[in-house]
Amino acid sequence: MALSYEFSIGSVRAKEIALFNKTDIEQLLACQSVDALCQTLRDKGYGSGSGFDEITESHMEATWAYLKSIAPDFAVFTPFIIQNDVHNFKVTLKGTMSARDYYTSLLVSPCTVEHSDMIAAVEHRDMRALPEWLSPAAEKAYDLLAHTGDAKASDAVVDKALMQEMLRFAQDFKSAFLREYIATQVFFNNIKIALRSARTGADRHYLKTALVRLDGFDKDAVIAAAVKGFDPLVELLSKKAEYGCRAAMEAFKASPSAFEKFVDDRLMTLAKESCKRTSEGAEPLLGYYLGEEAQKKALLIIYSGIKTGTDADIIRERLREIYG
Repeated sequence: MALSYEFSIGSVRAKEIALFNKTDIEQLLACQSVDALCQTLRDKGYGSGSGFDEITESHMEATWAYLKSIAPDFAVFTPFIIQNDVHNFKVTLKGTMSARDYYTSLLVSPCTVEHSDMIAAVEHRDMRALPEWLSPAAEKAYDLLAHTGDAKASDAVVDKALMQEMLRFAQDFKSAFLREYIATQVFFNNIKIALRSARTGADRHYLKTALVRLDGFDKDAVIAAAVKGFDPLVELLSKKAEYGCRAAMEAFKASPSAFEKFVDDRLMTLAKESCKRTSEGAEPLLGYYLGEEAQKKALLIIYSGIKTGTDADIIRERLREIYG
């Protein structure tokens, strides 16, 4: 019998209760060692394994298996899964070029291209086996890395193809939330690229290659400002209201980490406002998935802080909004 969204939404609403809330986060922050953190996570039923990586990986594997079992249309998660495809392509390409076979341990799942197929496509330089949206970019990225050794330019080609495919998918899928979420993600990805480039001496050709055209993002104006220098670009972006850009740049002026936190929090706010308040369609499932990803990011921040002996108050300041 085909799954219905009514059943799926009821299921994820029950699952949401298990997502960590602020009280849970405080309990995790109180752990005095990585071992204590891992034990607390196991006690809470969050994954299994001896170390932090094993625990979080087992939990996310279970999350994906759960979503696949209850989603009426698993394709709704495509914009997030294909990010793993691009990660796997870049890892495989660099591993193959450097003749290092350990890269296979860095491949991630879920993905739309099986690991063995990705490896075969790169090793045999036959990109026809890759999805139509990725194949031409993969061929170009291969050429760039092989002939120039420029990993940054090579990455930019496939990253741009990814952003364009995410936008295309979101436009075709019947979800206003997904369209806004992906557009916001792509917008700030553009901003991050421009800021990094301007700080290191922007190259006009690279920016044209890397930046994605998007409603509300004036690509030509951003490139013109970036090639003039870092300060002109910051001045330009500080005047832009689209996607909360002005507020994001105020955060950036405080620190790059504050900017990253602003972007993550804005995306999570979108998810909470759109996905928790609806009782139909794919949004509740998307919200639950994004909640799981936000939770994982919080755990990584806590883990890194405990591992390096960082004060709990400083770790707390670095934490993002969570879904629970």
